Amino acid sequence: MTEFELIDAILATLGDRAAGPLTRVGPGDDAAVITVPRGMDVVSSIDTLVADVHFPADAAPWLIGYRAIMVSASDLAAMGAEHGWLIVGLTLPIPDVDWARALTEGMRAALMRANLRLVGGNIARGPLALAVSVHGCVPAGRALLRSGARPGDRVWVTGTLGGAAAALARGGLATYRSPEELDELARRYFLPEAQIGAGAVLREQASAAIDISDGLLQDLGHLCRASGVGAELDLDAIPITPGATLTHALSGGDDYELCFTAASPPRLGVPVSCIGRIVATPGIRADGNDLGSAGFQHFR
Repeated sequence: MTEFELIDAILATLGDRAAGPLTRVGPGDDAAVITVPRGMDVVSSIDTLVADVHFPADAAPWLIGYRAIMVSASDLAAMGAEHGWLIVGLTLPIPDVDWARALTEGMRAALMRANLRLVGGNIARGPLALAVSVHGCVPAGRALLRSGARPGDRVWVTGTLGGAAAALARGGLATYRSPEELDELARRYFLPEAQIGAGAVLREQASAAIDISDGLLQDLGHLCRASGVGAELDLDAIPITPGATLTHALSGGDDYELCFTAASPPRLGVPVSCIGRIVATPGIRADGNDLGSAGFQHFR
């Protein structure tokens, strides 16, 4: 099978997820052409997902595809962006069309769930990896940033934390072959939900935000440093996924929930928990004890 036959199979599987209302030119030309609505800024990010680092190489391709889209789209949610599109680079050791179709079916399911379009990409021979470049729109000057938290704001998180880290610690993720087989912990790893709708609403309610990809302590630490503040956490208030531990929730990562600051209780369509408050003194503490910033790092 040639590279171009593989691309054709992928595009056929994507169907209408390869075009959308903002797509003037989609897959098939040298580059995509996107129409940006008047008065909007474009938010852009890129994630590289490497086999046996960001997903098990032997995991079911449907699950890899779904996860790849959602973890990348989570950056859009953290910035309050919506109406998004993606470009994907895929390297494969062999041109396996059945594997690629299953990967694309998982990607398509995530694209539909998050209301995103895949407008272009590239395929090359090499070690298994995906590079996902995401883009979305926010009203000009209204993107959510890490730098707006102020003393007196409360610290909030969406959903529950620690489930994906607990699944990784338990092992066996490559044994699941379909979404129907997943238990709750494995679902939290393979089927995270980019909180794009919540992020768009938070543009009007939050002072700062970040997505929880590398662990609550590490990511909240990034937010605090960007804002020049610290945080006091109530550990008993942290929502932990059943089957996970507080350690998983604090430093495990892979949750892809939103952590944000707001002076008043937010009005969102998803569960939220207040887990602490922003203070002037740098650092993250609980009961006067420094919690540090443990979390995932590529280079230690």
